[in-house]
Amino acid sequence: MAFQPIVDVRRRSIFAFEALVRGREGQPAAFVLDQVTEANRYSFDQACRIKALELAAALGAPRRAQNGVSINFMPGAVYEPANCLRLTLEAAHRLGIPLSQIIFEVTEQERVSEPGRLTRILTEYRRQGLLTAIDDFGSGYAGLGLLADFQPDILKLDMGLTRAIDTDPVRRAIVAGIVRMAGDLGVIPVAEGIETRAEMETAAALGVAHMQGYLFAHPAFEALPDPLFV
Repeated sequence: MAFQPIVDVRRRSIFAFEALVRGREGQPAAFVLDQVTEANRYSFDQACRIKALELAAALGAPRRAQNGVSINFMPGAVYEPANCLRLTLEAAHRLGIPLSQIIFEVTEQERVSEPGRLTRILTEYRRQGLLTAIDDFGSGYAGLGLLADFQPDILKLDMGLTRAIDTDPVRRAIVAGIVRMAGDLGVIPVAEGIETRAEMETAAALGVAHMQGYLFAHPAFEALPDPLFV
């Protein structure tokens, strides 16, 4: 795993560290994900969860970040939400990580064939005391339909919406609308892919306090990078 911070630019603090899958020698995510098949998807998803929690605990993420660690999961690997969470809950207990310091992110880009399945998964995660996030919002299949059925704790705006937001009035208008909607729903918006000070300042002016991107820190292999607040 590599870790990249999600920061709170108003408080100049670390909101959470996102765990990003890597190969054993630091190979990129695509190298690993290309080897995932239907046959090994469940075991891969479970192994990633445990590895992320173990590394986060060993590196001190729960102490350094307000919400500890954020983990991506594959909806297609979850057959029965409560049972699939069993090993995660056992690992969190063993490692001393409070469930309130674990965020599970689901990307919109993975199609879920059974209607309502993703909502049931996220609802069960919340029932167990975990935080939930929709990743890459605005780029995938679910979009507003998923948000209408389930309101996560966190909504991560895809970098396709935030890139060059300072010079693009259309993207500014879209992000401003999403931020207002998130506020009405009690959801925390996070701007992903922030790479320039101008993008950061524009997102902040639109009401986004939580951000993630190379401007603050690149992912660090098996380490927790210190974010740069500009």
